[in-house]
Amino acid sequence: MDLLTANDRPGEYPPSWYAAAADHLPPFPAAQGDLTCDVCVIGAGFTGLSTAWHLAKRGYDVVVLDAQRVGFGASGRNGGQVSMGQRREQDDLEGLVGKDHARALWDIGAQAVDLVKELCAMDEVRTDFAPGIVHTVHRKRDHKHNIAYAEHMHRHYGYDRISVLSPKDCHAIVNSPAYHGGTLDLGAGHVNPLELVLGLARLAQTAGARIFEQSKVTRLDKGDPATLRTDKAKITARYVVLACNGYLGRLEPHVAARVMPINNYIVATEPMSPAEQEAIIANNYAVADSKFVVNYFRFSEDHRLLFGGTESYGYRFPKDIAASVRKPMCEIFPQLKDTRIDHAWGGTLSITMNRLPHFERIAGNILTMSGYSGAGVALGTLAGQIGADAIAGQAERFDVMARIPTVPFPGGSAFRTPLMVLGMLWYGLRDRL
Repeated sequence: MDLLTANDRPGEYPPSWYAAAADHLPPFPAAQGDLTCDVCVIGAGFTGLSTAWHLAKRGYDVVVLDAQRVGFGASGRNGGQVSMGQRREQDDLEGLVGKDHARALWDIGAQAVDLVKELCAMDEVRTDFAPGIVHTVHRKRDHKHNIAYAEHMHRHYGYDRISVLSPKDCHAIVNSPAYHGGTLDLGAGHVNPLELVLGLARLAQTAGARIFEQSKVTRLDKGDPATLRTDKAKITARYVVLACNGYLGRLEPHVAARVMPINNYIVATEPMSPAEQEAIIANNYAVADSKFVVNYFRFSEDHRLLFGGTESYGYRFPKDIAASVRKPMCEIFPQLKDTRIDHAWGGTLSITMNRLPHFERIAGNILTMSGYSGAGVALGTLAGQIGADAIAGQAERFDVMARIPTVPFPGGSAFRTPLMVLGMLWYGLRDRL
């Protein structure tokens, strides 16, 4: 079974609020015949299109291949949260990779947010950057960590955009009985992710990149040059960039052993009035909680609550996504128990064992960047700039990311799913206790 078609129709966007509201691009053609290029990018999401744009601006001849549509995958379906830093907190990273490496990773994470903000200011990108993410804790004992972490970031990183929210302050912003304090990060924020990725496609195309849709790569032959095949085309390229994330499949087993697809789900409620929105989440902030299976939510431009929660690890989405997500939504906001859900959709992202991105050079002229583990809006977009720099001979930031220890899942790609399900069930139980 193929994740590209297990839950979605070929050539169609999922039934999301994003797809319903988007300023869509005309379809791009499928790749046909013999093509040559400097760089072939596989995947037209944040990473792939950012790579193409940054390389095409430098004068490289770039071909982008996507098996479905531009922004079809996680890039066009996610919660839209633009987080500072990496997926794991800085004090945690310091213990994993050391203080100097952790500081370099923080700087890259901050650059990622800056790049998204710059993109949102461009005419081609038709979404605004809304500042502020509230990180809430669902257990009282975790609030002490909030206080210590904010102090750590102030003292050791000079980062003053993060502040502690007492339980009372948190409730004033997020009107839920489920949380016991948190932090507010005004350096982070949220965007419409599908509009961001469509904007990247406009920028890449204007810069000269050739974008092809419904062009699934069925074979990659390593070499110098490398050769790629779709059902209708043969592409010869000096460099290849794997930007497939959760949809890599069996194309590169070495990466598949380290980057695992999982499914996550989002609903969009009926529109609310501005006053009703403010009574649920103040100041148009986004929110993410401290559960292992994270609940994350924010409001759309037309005042719908976009609530994400629940995961699954097989190929198929639940038959009733709305019912699956309504349960955690009403646990967080019981006042919404009678609120209508207008859109419900699923998507496939990718995770790594340590929840940090996997960057690697494969066979010299093949780069892979994926495994953002839920933090791909900012990091996935900057990854394209980093990958383009590496191809152009400036690999410092790529090497910083590639030094993150990314180990294979136990059992590799063949047995990772059942073992991961057992682990997720354990952490899910911890969330409930």
